[in-house]
Amino acid sequence: MVPAAAVVRAGLVVGRTLDRETARELGRELRRTEALGDALRALRYRDLSKRRLDERLQQRGAGEDARAAALETLERAGLVDDGRVAVGRARSLADRGYGDAAIRDALEAEQVDAGLVEDAVASLDPEPERAARLLGAAPTQKALRRLAAKGFDAELLGELAGEPPLDEPV
Repeated sequence: MVPAAAVVRAGLVVGRTLDRETARELGRELRRTEALGDALRALRYRDLSKRRLDERLQQRGAGEDARAAALETLERAGLVDDGRVAVGRARSLADRGYGDAAIRDALEAEQVDAGLVEDAVASLDPEPERAARLLGAAPTQKALRRLAAKGFDAELLGELAGEPPLDEPV
């Protein structure tokens, strides 16, 4: 069955002869419709960056024109927004106890623009406040190691543990 939207966009009407050019246009519209459907299914469960979604469509075999049309449509509709993806992912990771370095790495893996990565990290509570909350009143070595493994700055953790900074004489 041919989707009605593709038929309309291709300019097909009752009584019109399906010539070569109209058939090509219908084929283009079918590919665009398929790419848009694939993109919507990919966004069903998780917000994705524009680049990540483009990669998904490419893996599914969508051509460059179909991918571009689908992404442009979804951006216009507000369903693809790299700024929203960056802030949401950064908050989620911060809530799960990750430090700024790990959050930056995760956002870069999502292929979010560097400026949006920095804006997202800046929108979070400062890293020292988050680390202090996670450590509590009496930080243990185990807790410090756990936070270091989750991307918190080692120097910051040393300060919170009461150790002198590395550049000061002992």
